[in-house]
Amino acid sequence: MSTPNGLHDSYVRVRGAREHNLQGVDVDIPRDVLAVFTGVSGSGKSSLAFGTIYAEAQRRYFESVAPYARRLIHQVGAPKVGDITGLPPAVSLQQRRSAPTSRSSVGTVTNLSNSLRMLFSRAGDYPEGAEHLDSDAFSPNTAAGACPECHGLGRVHRTTEESLVPDPSLSIREGAIAAWPGAWQGKNLRDVLDTLGHDVDRPWRELPAEDREWILFTDEQPVVTVHPVRDAGRIQRPYQGTYMSARRYVMKTFSDSKSQTLRARAERFLTSAPCPVCGGSRLRPEALAVTFAGRTIAELAALPLTELARSLTADSEPARVLTEDLKARIAPVLELGLGYLGLDRATPTLSAGELQRLRLASQLRSGLFGVVYVLDEPSAGLHPADTEALLTVLARLKSAGNSVFVVEHHLDVVRGADWIVDVGPHAGEHGGRVLHSGPVAELARVEESATARFLFDRAPAPVREVRAPRGHLKVGPVTRHNVRGVTAEFPLGVFTAVTGVSGSGKSTLIGEVTEDLAGVGRLVSVDQKPIGRTPRSNLATYTGLFDVVRKVFAATEEAKRRGYGVGRFSFNVAGGRCETCQGEGFVSVELLFLPSTYTPCPDCGGARYNPETLEVAYRGRNIGQVLDLTVEDAAEFFADTDTPAVARSLATLLDVGLGYLRLGQPATELSGGEAQRIKLASELQRIRRGHTLYLLDEPTTGLHPADVEVLLRQLHGLVDAGHTVVVVEHDMAVVAGADWVIDLGPGGGDAGGRIVAAGPPAEVARAEGSTTAPYLARALPQAP
Repeated sequence: MSTPNGLHDSYVRVRGAREHNLQGVDVDIPRDVLAVFTGVSGSGKSSLAFGTIYAEAQRRYFESVAPYARRLIHQVGAPKVGDITGLPPAVSLQQRRSAPTSRSSVGTVTNLSNSLRMLFSRAGDYPEGAEHLDSDAFSPNTAAGACPECHGLGRVHRTTEESLVPDPSLSIREGAIAAWPGAWQGKNLRDVLDTLGHDVDRPWRELPAEDREWILFTDEQPVVTVHPVRDAGRIQRPYQGTYMSARRYVMKTFSDSKSQTLRARAERFLTSAPCPVCGGSRLRPEALAVTFAGRTIAELAALPLTELARSLTADSEPARVLTEDLKARIAPVLELGLGYLGLDRATPTLSAGELQRLRLASQLRSGLFGVVYVLDEPSAGLHPADTEALLTVLARLKSAGNSVFVVEHHLDVVRGADWIVDVGPHAGEHGGRVLHSGPVAELARVEESATARFLFDRAPAPVREVRAPRGHLKVGPVTRHNVRGVTAEFPLGVFTAVTGVSGSGKSTLIGEVTEDLAGVGRLVSVDQKPIGRTPRSNLATYTGLFDVVRKVFAATEEAKRRGYGVGRFSFNVAGGRCETCQGEGFVSVELLFLPSTYTPCPDCGGARYNPETLEVAYRGRNIGQVLDLTVEDAAEFFADTDTPAVARSLATLLDVGLGYLRLGQPATELSGGEAQRIKLASELQRIRRGHTLYLLDEPTTGLHPADVEVLLRQLHGLVDAGHTVVVVEHDMAVVAGADWVIDLGPGGGDAGGRIVAAGPPAEVARAEGSTTAPYLARALPQAP
């Protein structure tokens, strides 16, 4: 029953949503159901689910907390929506890439490590006379538990003379100590050494051994008065200079620097090896002396979760209570097909889909009810065999008294939903409308819907003739992770799909394909890693399109009259950019206890440039307005101009289905699938010579079936042009259209790692013992 204030309303009612490309959307979605949001990429479904519904729930939460938090939220801005009623508190599980820290692991994300540490503290087998340890003593992330030698990292970083001085024929003045910083800081260290009496002009290898040792490794930091050599026209007064050895500089930069670039540079001069004290286990000897079921906590944390659950047997009542609790917590992780992971697996090595499913498993144990869970493609990277388990987990969240709103493309998940919100009909400005909000079956009557065609069209796909290979590429024998001594043959000049359940070894196998192998030629690997981590990186800069656009603006009469060169139109250098946001168009807002977020620059409003630069126009638009064009609009804008490089770039972006993206769309707003297609487009626009092998890891992740069709046309076009394409894939429609299939398994982790079947799709579909075979058989086109 609806009420004016929405307190007892059984629907979430959205009125006038205008976030991104949404066109004043009004929609009602029932609570306590599994509702899926569908539509082609860029149609506006994420803008509705995350940008509007979840963002408004988050804003209301902050508004109820404290004036300080309200001030921050005012900076971030409320979603563009008229009104939302009936909205409960919301929990968001998005496909974020994990933070690059080696201390974050499967165990810390799921809190399973806490339970295992408690088990060892309370019920572990201690050596005779040993003092009982608190659970913190079993954590490598606490002072009580961390190995003192490696500080709980498991590896030690060392510097050697070879790593610090790669070319000993150079003198110190010529830059022999490559690890030292550049510019003034490096000159300062050289001048200090000179003042201390060391010969900075003699080749490094000719210096006495004790001098070389002191220069590189001393912990002393002498302070001397430096009299710099006077440059012409510059007054340089004497100053007090402090010496810092090359090792000390590298270690300090690596451990303390906030700059990712400086840390990465310092890491190049370090050698890494397992810690000699803890052997890589990261813990103190006292913790490693305690066992449970005959194993140390480090040994149990290294086991796949399926095996860990089997190992937890108890012979006392306290141990039984703790092991049963731990097994109950592991169960939802196994249910979601992640039993091949170990607790010590670092989160940066996980895919975004794996990480989201781990968070989902944790939510099943949280006991929350009455909330809206907003999920971003939980089926991403999931084998069809695991989709049923995912639906069971989502149903359990719903039956616990929650509403589950899922942005999803997987048709089996869509069919299993109670309610569907279909957004479209197309992408960008041609989308942003709700075509249907209601039971799934009723979508069949909506002719405009791209989703309906794939959801209800049972017409079999036409049988495609399998291409004959021009040769074979031998890979292996491969022994890495769970792949043991496997040799694979990839046919050349055809389309190959590598299949298998999560953790079966697919990515490990194709990771062994390198340019050094006979028959590869040129290798192009297209992954889903972001094209940049800040708004400064965008589609136009990544593809090289922006270099040409800047030249076009610099060639205008107004730019020439003002003396503006190409650099004036770059938002990465001082001069033409807005200095408030340093050309990013956004400023970072730090939120207490939450990840920092971005808000449009208060001075340029997101245009990135200063007012003078924006006064220069090309065909009636300034550089900021051109960056704001979608790929589709830009293709029209540059259509009849003499800019073939721009036309080629835009055409390839359109060919991979990215016409809805803006040229200046920040990398932070792009999904993994969009980033992968931008990389593919930037590769396709190059004029290719000779044979190229293209490796793609799950290229259809995040794509609507209509977008998959567009992408496949491009990939099959590459094969027809004489190249080789290898994809790791879970979408059986894609696998069915391949020329060759290599199926790994049969399970994940220790139950996988071998080739179960290899051959044309029709042959693999009949393979016994293959988990993929029955799903592939259903997707194969039937001969008339």
